[in-house]
Amino acid sequence: MKRGHAAIPLVLVLLATTLFADQVVLKNGDRLTGTIVSSDGKEFVIKTEFAGEVKIQWIVVDQITSTQDLHVAVNNGQTLVGPVSTSDGNVAVATKRGPVETSKDAIMTIRNDAAQLAYEKSLHPGWLEGWDGGTTVGFALTRGNSQTKNLSLAFNAARKTSNDKLGLYANTVYATNDAPGAIPSVTANAVQGGLRYDHDLTSRLFGFGNADFQSDSLQTLNLRTILGGGLGFHAIKSETTTLDFLGGLAYTRENYDLFDRNFAAITLGEELMHKLGASTTLTQSLYFYPDLSSGGDYRSTFNFGAVTKINKWLGWQTAFGDIYVTNPPAGNKKNDILFTTGLNIAFKH
Repeated sequence: MKRGHAAIPLVLVLLATTLFADQVVLKNGDRLTGTIVSSDGKEFVIKTEFAGEVKIQWIVVDQITSTQDLHVAVNNGQTLVGPVSTSDGNVAVATKRGPVETSKDAIMTIRNDAAQLAYEKSLHPGWLEGWDGGTTVGFALTRGNSQTKNLSLAFNAARKTSNDKLGLYANTVYATNDAPGAIPSVTANAVQGGLRYDHDLTSRLFGFGNADFQSDSLQTLNLRTILGGGLGFHAIKSETTTLDFLGGLAYTRENYDLFDRNFAAITLGEELMHKLGASTTLTQSLYFYPDLSSGGDYRSTFNFGAVTKINKWLGWQTAFGDIYVTNPPAGNKKNDILFTTGLNIAFKH
């Protein structure tokens, strides 16, 4: 076969690939060919054959041509579906009812079929879907001159949708001194856990409800139950940082060995989350509960946590918590500190 004839199939394959692929032309003249994935009005994503997913600033995109159907949401509330092309500075969508033109500035989002399906599913996921979290296990054992055991567990999980969030958490520490005649033989036995549900009322304002449970055998606290709710404000809400301020009311019931105590309190709090690069996430929260039935008594809680990913499913987690009560039972300290650290096994569903 002649060399020129041998090149014909290769040329035909390259031509077919170009004809059946999406294309994007940038304002500097660069051209990308592949499969258009999505745009959120800031970033434009196209999946190319050799470079994988390429993210481009939407502002530098000049022309779009798609062979696949795209879902184009415009600022008048419409969503246009069909192949997309650019003409005279406008974007034309070849819908089933005929072509519809709109300006590039009016486009809010662009998604292909797969991205649109994932977006619609994220709006109404099942209660067992969309969870992201991890479990931390730590264990220490000594023998010889000292004989101790220490077990710590920490768990957290969150399920987020476009307008609400459900979070769960639990921390526990159990430690013993096994030396003969050691008093006390149990040196730590504390458990904390709870949940909170947030629902956005506007882009900044949200309502919340929470339930928290705590016990500490060394403080003779069998169970502390806190039920509350109120309003919160998203002061910062981005992919890397969130800062919320919360206010409301809470009802607390405490059961100790010798007595029970019930009271209503005001809830004042703040919560911060910040991502350090791609591998580390920091969380911090501070709550203050002034007792409405007693002018000087209050309870406060402070929590700090950090998770650093080693790979997709394994990381290192550290969690610190401090509960302060102004009026503990006689003979007990006002502060209870809980610290856990260890390997974190992440999960996502």
